[in-house]
Amino acid sequence: MSKIQHIVFDVGLVLLHWNPELVYLDRIPDPDSRRDFLDNVCSPQWNIEQDRGRSWTEAEALLIDEHPHHEDNIRAFRSHWIKSVPYAYLDVVDIYQNLIDKGYDVTLLTNFNQDTFVEAQAKYPFLDRARSRTVSGLVQLLKPDPEIYQHHTQAHDLDPEHTVFIDDSEKNASGARQSGWQAIQFAGREGAAKLHAALQDVGVKF
Repeated sequence: MSKIQHIVFDVGLVLLHWNPELVYLDRIPDPDSRRDFLDNVCSPQWNIEQDRGRSWTEAEALLIDEHPHHEDNIRAFRSHWIKSVPYAYLDVVDIYQNLIDKGYDVTLLTNFNQDTFVEAQAKYPFLDRARSRTVSGLVQLLKPDPEIYQHHTQAHDLDPEHTVFIDDSEKNASGARQSGWQAIQFAGREGAAKLHAALQDVGVKF
């Protein structure tokens, strides 16, 4: 087993809870209507393009043109975005910070819009403790595209053989493995004990 030197964390659903439905609990009280709105208007397919770097101005204009009666709620996705990240998984954050304190090279690789990431940094300053980060909206690449792992490797001077990636999505973890990294599929809600054990399994010493 190769000695792990570099530990790469995803952010959303690994370090931070994220749920866009929280923006609309008061705005669209009926659960079925709220779910329909998030499935078919401000949908995951629409939102991922902001993670690829599309501007919110363009994104909102596209949806408002298609769904003019939803204009206020479409704009709320961005203007009230901070409600969608109400807390961090503090036990997982403790592991993240402990790894930094132990001298591991910790970086972030996240599918995240460049503007909302700035808001997340302001609310959760621990994100700035990582040595460096790749934010998909800034580089206009998305996991699990191979290019984003290659970019992160080269931009942050990682040795793939000595790198482990932590992501809640199996397809993103698989993309990392295909790029020569080790990877752990893990969601923050699963608890720190599971992550601690998985990191020990790949040779990380606490």
